[in-house]
Amino acid sequence: MTELLAIIDAYAREAEATVVEATETGVVLDRTPFYTGGGGQPSDTGVLRSGDKEWQVRKISRAGGKLVHELDSEPPEAGTGVHCEIDWDRHYQLMRTHTALHILCGVVWRDFGAHVTGSDMKPLTARMDFELEEMTADFAEKIEDLINLEVQAARDVKIRTLPRDEAFAIPDLIRTKISLLPEGISEIRIVDIEGLDLQADGGTHVANTREVGTIKVTSHESKGRINKRLRIAVE
Repeated sequence: MTELLAIIDAYAREAEATVVEATETGVVLDRTPFYTGGGGQPSDTGVLRSGDKEWQVRKISRAGGKLVHELDSEPPEAGTGVHCEIDWDRHYQLMRTHTALHILCGVVWRDFGAHVTGSDMKPLTARMDFELEEMTADFAEKIEDLINLEVQAARDVKIRTLPRDEAFAIPDLIRTKISLLPEGISEIRIVDIEGLDLQADGGTHVANTREVGTIKVTSHESKGRINKRLRIAVE
């Protein structure tokens, strides 16, 4: 099983690793600083280097329970030591964007009690859907003001892991309408924007809300009778 460094330290930019398996399209590593994707957050890109050879990592895919770093050319053989380096600018943009979504979710839950029905993100842009009957331009403008107040509040973002039973004793830990956590997971990773939002989550985040920057609500849409969408951009 690949050791996932990004969920331990989201600020890790590089690491040494060993190829444990080569596939037709890429390699499985014993450890990786690349975020492997999930929960609407795309996987990292970057490079692997060994001696004078270099491979572009296009994405991380899952095959047979293994994480394959998809490469742009013939992969190195099993046993090869490689230096892994992520595309830091893209990685950090996604950290900021993911935290912005948690701020948005925290505010909408706190002030309106609405569950999340879906989300997706790209670097510096994202959307989140909520179980709301109506959404107006005034509502979207109000949300923009509220979420930027939380950015300016400089709230620390803490990560911890709890046993499943202990985690699920926390009220409102799951904000999605349908829980996406598999039954077999014995430990739950918790992301806590102190004083605002506490959720189960497996993505990468900044350490303080000030790092997010200004959040703009760029549009609002109706996606059904009780399903409304907000789109944001991070500046």
